[in-house]
Amino acid sequence: MSPRQGNGGAEKVARMHLAEFNFGTLAYPWGDPRIAGFEDAVDQVNAIGARSPGFVWRMSDEDMDAAQNDPNGPLRDRPNTASTLSTWESPYALYHFVTKTLHARIMRGAPDWFVPGDSGHLVCWWVPANYRPNVAEGMTKWQLLQDHGESEKVFDAKRLKALALGQPA
Repeated sequence: MSPRQGNGGAEKVARMHLAEFNFGTLAYPWGDPRIAGFEDAVDQVNAIGARSPGFVWRMSDEDMDAAQNDPNGPLRDRPNTASTLSTWESPYALYHFVTKTLHARIMRGAPDWFVPGDSGHLVCWWVPANYRPNVAEGMTKWQLLQDHGESEKVFDAKRLKALALGQPA
């Protein structure tokens, strides 16, 4: 199920929220001074996200760390991963946070912090209101997007922008 077009993607069928999972591989291990600018900004960016209009939920740092370090988990082949899993009331809410807050300015440093070509992986999908996705689901959705492209079930930043701005997707 997806929201109807218009109103910045805010109208929902059966009260759906937007889940997003994004990840990338850091060029250096956590704690390395060469990624200090990224690490120093994470808590502040997450706090801004949590206060942003339309924010619903973000996987805790502890749960994300556990998923990233699980030798049998969905990120087992991705050392030095930085990732976020969250839900939002609408495409507009997520798009505004990503493009109009400190998040956008901080991510301009991504070329210095992430492995070239391995950052900014984003997948979005619709979930029932108050549903909490997990990292395995996020990776499954991302793989579906990679294998089959965008659909009503999964999409990337391009369609997120179109939905947020009320443009044809």
